[in-house]
Amino acid sequence: MEYRRLGKSGLLVSELSFGSWVTFGSQIEDNTAENLMKISYDNGINFFDNAEVYAHGQSEIVMGKILKKMGWDRSTYVVSSKVFWGGSLPNQKGLMRKHIVEACHSALKRLQTDYLDLFFCHRPDRHTPIEETVWTMHNLIQQGKILYWGSSEWTAQQITEAHMVARQYNLIGPTMEQPQYNMFTRKKMERDYLPIFNNMGLGSTIWSPLASGVLTGKYLDKIPEGSRLSNENLSFLKEKYLDDKEKVKQIQQIKKIADKLEMSMANLALSWCLKNPNVSTVILGASKKSQLEENLKSSELVSKLDDPIMEEINTILANKPIIPEF
Repeated sequence: MEYRRLGKSGLLVSELSFGSWVTFGSQIEDNTAENLMKISYDNGINFFDNAEVYAHGQSEIVMGKILKKMGWDRSTYVVSSKVFWGGSLPNQKGLMRKHIVEACHSALKRLQTDYLDLFFCHRPDRHTPIEETVWTMHNLIQQGKILYWGSSEWTAQQITEAHMVARQYNLIGPTMEQPQYNMFTRKKMERDYLPIFNNMGLGSTIWSPLASGVLTGKYLDKIPEGSRLSNENLSFLKEKYLDDKEKVKQIQQIKKIADKLEMSMANLALSWCLKNPNVSTVILGASKKSQLEENLKSSELVSKLDDPIMEEINTILANKPIIPEF
């Protein structure tokens, strides 16, 4: 396992990390979750990703119990939470000071830890002044409750505004962003964020590197029972990817490249993400031991993706963002 710095910070995160979205507290049993976390840790993964909204908090409860049971030295792993969707009542949603502070305290209890290494603003909040959000995150860092804060699915402009506020008031600004990034979703990571990567040293903890399993190729014939795409709440993904004949054709062509390289399509898609030097870590999601162990191989296969292979993939996808010249 290789380790990369989280943006300009000194924090090292494993290039492959493990997340609990969809699975913990809902799709898989707690003993399976424990086994997957142990496999991850034993293979060098040191970052475990979570959020208050995952399984309505149950995901963090499951992860917290596992972390306590394993008894791993706290200095050997990084754990995160995210704040935005805490509930349906007033002040249970958004990035106002009240909800951020209460969400942080609740996450600490569920995860059974004294501090969060990473705390993400899960989405932007147009109803709350950015100054209020930045000040609150700064205060939580000063109190030792979080170590780094960042955003998820913010625009480049919103991240830049947060940095400007931090500089204006001499506060600690955001360190990282958690965007979706995969072969089909490239614009933010490969174009919009470039000035922030270059000028502010933004770190990135990318999610959905396999486009919720679509880039494994296993859904080309049918959607298996119990898989993510069989989840009624994720049915929009079928429409987005598998009902698009052009995308299906692209997946089939990418599969041929994977076969030529003697690697699984999942390994190819994950290695492709790791080729981007602005990716700090790729978050894996898994519901089975075999699935996780297969995906962990990606860390050793990046070298197979040389320039001609990357160009061949770009030709198939035909979606590489154009970088404007200034």
